[in-house]
Amino acid sequence: MFVLGTTTIILFSIGGEGIGADVLSGMLWVVIFFSSMSGLSRTFVSEEERGTSLTLQLMATPAAVLGGKLLFNIVLASGLNAFVVILYFLLIAEFVLKTYSIFVLTIVMGSIGLAAAATIIAAIISKANTKGTLFPVLSLPILLPLLIAVIKLTSMAVEGVAFEEAMDEFQFLVAYIVVMVTVSYLLFDYIWKD
Repeated sequence: MFVLGTTTIILFSIGGEGIGADVLSGMLWVVIFFSSMSGLSRTFVSEEERGTSLTLQLMATPAAVLGGKLLFNIVLASGLNAFVVILYFLLIAEFVLKTYSIFVLTIVMGSIGLAAAATIIAAIISKANTKGTLFPVLSLPILLPLLIAVIKLTSMAVEGVAFEEAMDEFQFLVAYIVVMVTVSYLLFDYIWKD
């Protein structure tokens, strides 16, 4: 419902006016970011609320728990982002792609990057009292470089830039994902057991 409501608000705010590719791309990723914040923040909270985190600590290694949660978040983020993109295409006629390969790879890598960052942040805040408000506050500075890169790549896809010209941004996304997964793997044992 959040995705539908936000996209409808964007549609009414545009109101038939011509808007540039940068603004439309930014609005798409704003919808994706805030819808992801509502879904991905609950990754570890359910174990804490039900009291099953101690059992999970005894039954599985930290790497297995992190891997499972990361895979779940990737599937969740990918499905959510696919829904957002389809709805965005259906409701906002001004959003027309010229380079589909850049856009599809951006959505895939953006989903993986969002999931990688959200998984470790969700583990950090799972033991806090103010889980709902703390997640977006911690996520924004960590996700800001990712969001800037995916907005730029989405603008390139709308403007029709050749795939080769986007390689620098894709290299940055790969580096971001590798750093987030590596740091998560190295720190998760301490976060999970404390």
